[in-house]
Formats: sequence, C-alpha cells, structure tokens
Amino acid sequence: MTTTDAGMDAVQKRLMFEDECILVDETDRVVGFDTKYNCHLMANIEAKNLLHRAFSVFLFNSNYELCFSRSKAKVTFPLVWTNTCCSHPLHRDSELIEENALGVRNAAQRKLLDELGIVAEDVPVEEFTPLGRMLYKAPSDGKWGEHELDYLLFIVRDVKVQPNPDEVAEIRYVSREELKELVKKADAGEEGLKLSPWFRLVVDNFLMKWWDHVEKGTLDEAIDMKTIHKL
Repeated sequence: MTTTDAGMDAVQKRLMFEDECILVDETDRVVGFDTKYNCHLMANIEAKNLLHRAFSVFLFNSNYELCFSRSKAKVTFPLVWTNTCCSHPLHRDSELIEENALGVRNAAQRKLLDELGIVAEDVPVEEFTPLGRMLYKAPSDGKWGEHELDYLLFIVRDVKVQPNPDEVAEIRYVSREELKELVKKADAGEEGLKLSPWFRLVVDNFLMKWWDHVEKGTLDEAIDMKTIHKL
C-alpha cells in the first residue's frame, strides 16, 4: 500500500487486503484468486489483464420500484449512484459454487446484510434470479478501476433496510420514470449526479425490458446465462 491509499478508511483497507476475489477468464472459468486491492489496480488490470467475478443486485419492492444506492467509502467510484448492491463473490467454498450461480447468490445475500442491513431471511438465495452476465472494463480515477465479469441478479421483495454508514451514504426507491429522469440529469451533469459505469451499461442494454418482466412476474422468461455480453 502506498501513501496514495491514505484516503481509505480502516474498513476499506481491511477489505482490500483480506478479501480475495475470484479470477476468471473471458469464458467465466476460474483461473485463480487475488486480493481485492490487486484486482482493482488499473496497472494490474492493464498489464496482467486481471478479470474478476462480480455481481450486481437489483432489488425491487412490491410497487416495482428499484432500490437505488450511493456508496460512501468505496475505493472505486465513490459517491456515485448505482443499483442496490454491487460487490464480489469471494474465493471461499460457499461462493465458488457454480451450479445455478449459487456461489454468487450466496455472496449477494452476504453483502446485502453487510451494506444495507437486509437480513438473510428477507432475501432467500432461491429468490434471486440471475438474468445474465456482462464483461466490462472501467477506469475510476487513474489508479483504480474495474474489470469484471458481472452477474446481474434480480429480486422482488419488500425488505427492511438499515444501511451500514461505513458503506452506504444514501438509498432511495425509484420508479421506472423517475430513473429515466435521473439518467437525463446525469447525462446533463445536473445536480452533480453521477451513475456508476456498470449500472449505466445495464440501463442502456437491459434494464427497461427486464423491468417489464419484473412487473409482469415473468423474470424467468428473460434469463440468458449462456451469453456473456462484452460491453
């Protein structure tokens, strides 16, 4: 760790060096593991083509509003608005299970508790619907960035949210029309509003048609876990 990491809080420093992400190739085959720190250094991403597995949770309430969140202490893309929860399955037995993306779903349940205080009983792993996977690369601030094979998980549940102040600065539930307005504001640079690059990729490529399935209760019809979308 260098002096340029001095802005990290104690929690983020611990997670960056203790958490081990799952390294994969572009077909999502596991090829190893490395610390969260090493996986997010743009120098490593560019020089070693490090690619790690990730997930993005989209949690909707019974009014079909999306839980939208803004991180506080994230090292990559701090204080940008994004989907409900974004993180990584770790290199541990329970989160390496490939069948039906169970390892990723286990990780999602863990992080929803860590970040938003949502208890496991409110988000059973069998209620997550993995809809697809996308591969993307996004520099953050020159030093940090993302290069992820991202599992897109949808779940419709009314839950009690108690955000962890070390992780989350703000949450809100937004309707489809409200989200469209927020995207317009972000594009126009209004109100200092910024969206995470992975969330914007989902908005531009998948979200609105998948939202139709959320409202109709037909998410299973949208599942495509065979394709890896390179965006």
